[in-house]
Amino acid sequence: MNNKGLIKEIFVMTLADAITAIAVFFFLVPSHTSISSISGLGIILTHFIPLPLSVITMALNILLLIIGFIFCGKEFGAKTVYTSVMLPVFLGIFEKIFPDFTSLTGSQELDAVCYVLVVSIGLAMLFNMNASSGGLDIVAKIMNKYLHVDLGKAMSLSGMCVALSSAFVYDKKTVVLSVLGTYVNGIVLDYFIFDQNVKRRVCIITKKEEELREFIINNLHSGATIYEAIGAYNFEKHNEIITIVDKREYQALMNYISSSDPEAFITVYKVSDIRYRPKKISA
Repeated sequence: MNNKGLIKEIFVMTLADAITAIAVFFFLVPSHTSISSISGLGIILTHFIPLPLSVITMALNILLLIIGFIFCGKEFGAKTVYTSVMLPVFLGIFEKIFPDFTSLTGSQELDAVCYVLVVSIGLAMLFNMNASSGGLDIVAKIMNKYLHVDLGKAMSLSGMCVALSSAFVYDKKTVVLSVLGTYVNGIVLDYFIFDQNVKRRVCIITKKEEELREFIINNLHSGATIYEAIGAYNFEKHNEIITIVDKREYQALMNYISSSDPEAFITVYKVSDIRYRPKKISA
């Protein structure tokens, strides 16, 4: 990676960490909930350990960072080292600037909702760069890699344990808010964020078969498979072109088909996992 690319990555990760820290300090802490984050566990531990949230979060992140480095590889670990350090740094800065901060909304429920919405932005930016803010993000990434659990669901499972732990220090209402917030946070991450990476399997029967094949290969730079299909009504033979595309390629493909052959028959399926194991060629 060149210097320009590295600077861009550092800037994006720093911005994402700042957004995550804003969500934690200005919404999660005032709500007193423990929604799907290591910071939520840190909030609970502040009732037992006489240390600032930023210090506890740093200690927990270092522990999970070592685990993430072992199981997720050097690239994930290197990026998350930076973000794991920067998140507590931002929290420490906010603690110094706003020592007596209470709440922006004045409502525990609204604080919890705002946290879910704001933190999702920061986490999405980090996950898309193969990094995380540390903590439970590392646990979710490990579950996704080795157990093939969707990242949103993995966040919910690991976060649910933290949410339930709030029962040790808070009332029933706060515990329920923590559990519901964790569940909703997983849905938001899974559907609105990680779903953007889901590919689509597009099956097309068109009169402009050759033109479409060339468009897929030369314009989308994607592959395709052609099958012979036979209609059940009159046994008419057609060729069906099947290709797998991402969100951007899908939009370009649909636009092309709409203009070249509006009568084309198209079916679309979501693809969450693609595996390809090429055969080894003997020497």
